[in-house]
Amino acid sequence: MSLVNLAHVCSHLNNATKARLGFTSIPNSNLHLKLCLALQNDGFISSVVRGGPQPPPMHPLLGIPVAKDETHDIEPLTQSNVASRRLWLGLKYWQSQPVLSKISMVSKPTRRIHIDVTALREIVRGEKAKFVEGLRSPGESLYLSTDLGILEARECVEKKVGGLVLCRVL
Repeated sequence: MSLVNLAHVCSHLNNATKARLGFTSIPNSNLHLKLCLALQNDGFISSVVRGGPQPPPMHPLLGIPVAKDETHDIEPLTQSNVASRRLWLGLKYWQSQPVLSKISMVSKPTRRIHIDVTALREIVRGEKAKFVEGLRSPGESLYLSTDLGILEARECVEKKVGGLVLCRVL
């Protein structure tokens, strides 16, 4: 797991929302895909599509990217094009404000922060525990890498699992 690449993705998403982009791409990796799917499930981004260096075609009625279309076939994954694969993300806005207003790394490549369930309960309640500030804003989320995949902090408390703290989303 490369936290350096994840830090680049976080800064890219911050810059894309500040620039009011509707559609952006990040490098394809399993960690990035799982985090983006978790962000999509929580409603921070609208769509996640795997594709190549060119953006996937947009659905004519819905205006969201689609993985396959009758007129556009996506190039199959091979050894020669694996490095150029991208994840194309649709960003969401509500009343001209970005839904994903800020995403920041908690664990750094030089300092990885692992949290158990008891400390995670304190964080969900809004208290500071193990160098991690509590969740105080209503829309704030904290994402952890666990044995069950990438989960939000409240899900980790429900499932009673701890893990590596990845990022905080406002």
